[in-house]
Amino acid sequence: MNQEHSTGSNTRLLALGALGVVFGDIGTSPLYTMKEVFGSHHLALTQDNVLGILSLVFWELILVVSAKYVGLMMRADNNGEGGILALLSLAQGHFPLASRIRWVLMSLGFLGAALFFGDSLITPAISVLSAIEGLEMGAPELHPFIVPLALGILIGLFVIQSHGTDTIGKLFGPVMLTWFGVLGLLGAISIFQHPSVLDALKPIYAFKFFMAHGTESFLILGAVVLAITGAEALYADMGHFGRYPIQLVWFGYVLPTLTLNYFGQGALLLTDPESVRNPFYLLAPDWALYPMIGLATAATVIASQAVITGAFSVTRQVILMGYAPRLIILHTSATEAGQIYIPFVNWILMIGISLLVLGFQNSSNLAAAYGIAVTGTFAIDTILVCVVMRVRWNLGPGVTLVIMLAFLFIDLSFFGANAIKIPDGGWFPLVVAMLVFTILVTWRRGREILSQRLRETELPLAPFLKDLFSNPPTRVQGTAVFMTTDTRGVPSAMLHNLKHNKVLHERILILNVRFTDRPYTHEDSRLEVTKVAEDVYLVILRYGFMDDIDVPNALSECRCGQPLEIMDTTFFFSRENLIPTKGNGMMLWREHLFATMLRSAASPMTFFQIPADRVVELGTQLEI
Repeated sequence: MNQEHSTGSNTRLLALGALGVVFGDIGTSPLYTMKEVFGSHHLALTQDNVLGILSLVFWELILVVSAKYVGLMMRADNNGEGGILALLSLAQGHFPLASRIRWVLMSLGFLGAALFFGDSLITPAISVLSAIEGLEMGAPELHPFIVPLALGILIGLFVIQSHGTDTIGKLFGPVMLTWFGVLGLLGAISIFQHPSVLDALKPIYAFKFFMAHGTESFLILGAVVLAITGAEALYADMGHFGRYPIQLVWFGYVLPTLTLNYFGQGALLLTDPESVRNPFYLLAPDWALYPMIGLATAATVIASQAVITGAFSVTRQVILMGYAPRLIILHTSATEAGQIYIPFVNWILMIGISLLVLGFQNSSNLAAAYGIAVTGTFAIDTILVCVVMRVRWNLGPGVTLVIMLAFLFIDLSFFGANAIKIPDGGWFPLVVAMLVFTILVTWRRGREILSQRLRETELPLAPFLKDLFSNPPTRVQGTAVFMTTDTRGVPSAMLHNLKHNKVLHERILILNVRFTDRPYTHEDSRLEVTKVAEDVYLVILRYGFMDDIDVPNALSECRCGQPLEIMDTTFFFSRENLIPTKGNGMMLWREHLFATMLRSAASPMTFFQIPADRVVELGTQLEI
């Protein structure tokens, strides 16, 4: 009985946590969706038009969020983890390493990750701006202060990132619980005054809208899709809260309150056409305007925090999967492994978002840039999950094809509608995504070329050790750890140490750190030790792309003759100085880009959490 009570309490806590983190983006969409649909497109406020739009909003919440993400994709978990990279590892892991299909899937997955970064810049900017814009509803003279105030809030949010989100995170759930409750209450009151809007629950009104407006209805989809931005977060954050709590919160609380609010805004538009200038804030009574602005600002800050945290998480994943250079990753919580801070990503996001706010000035202008990255990710998610359905779940090809075509029809309709926005700002997230994608594939290809060049010059390990111990150099006390990417050859740092210092430590560890395409590596399979010569051991360390990396801690479990004492151990690294040249590698500009990234990468001692006073770096020059 106590166990059941404990399980129930844990589920409620996870559900509250999920409410605070997972639903921030989609939960703040009512701030601007209806305003953009009717205001920016100058759609006539007739009963048929309002019911048609409400029907579209409701059924995209059902089909895209409920059916696709909550119902289907959350079943495609990778050891409990979700997100596009976890989905990618499930999809491409079935195919051989050199397979063209694997390469296509990998490219799609990392294009989706790149689109996420484009979306990460716009979400905080449009959310906070739309919340602060409520000020001019009560005091139009405050309009000049909207941009500076939004900018101040966003910059402040980035400044405090290094302190972690543990304290503020405890407030996320209760604040969002209040936010969704207020959304539902205001919507229900408005619906009570105009109950005919509930007819929009019937999909026939959506079809009638398309029949009546033709091409214009397709263009309006670009604004309607704003209601489901953030849907991918439900799947991406599954590893933090579990599938059941997220599903429980979505169907039991978030979906009903969002539906009530959208329908309430629709009822208000039919009652008072002048409310089109901001139906969200005008839904509240006059006395509640400023409390609503405060609550909306808190909700948008929480939504922004979730996006920023997501950017940190995705960055760490692409680094560990070998698609980005090492960056400094700091842990901001002693108890929560997932709470990390990446300074470089933090400041790049802050600069980009600040430029967006200054450049676009208001949420309506930003709405023109919003959606293209989100809908592109929707389509990629559909393709990848259908591959998983076919190769992992053994679903029949006919059924898989029907499901894929049905969801792709919806996704590509939204994407096509947003493609019209490209000249008006939609180019921005696409440019960001292409820059990120170029960095990812250039780094991956550059590492492949670098490994090939190193293999061409390295000596085979076994014969080298045999010759070395036939006439050994001077032995010194302690343990030497030589990092290597190829277990078959002699580490470059080992050769340089012998060449310059002419000594050999009492115990030698040749260490190879490998990153798998799984989220986590079980402790039992983390460490693999092979004795290759007298007092020489080959050590392989394995990490998943969600694991925390701590090489000294992992090596403390190593049994290589005697326990490893970190203060009696020296780590040797080889740092390559690359010279880009015309040849069989990449295009020259990509070689220069790769060389710059390699020089700028975080030191291995920082990345692997090795004490700085135990590290020796040896340089080598190499043409690529």
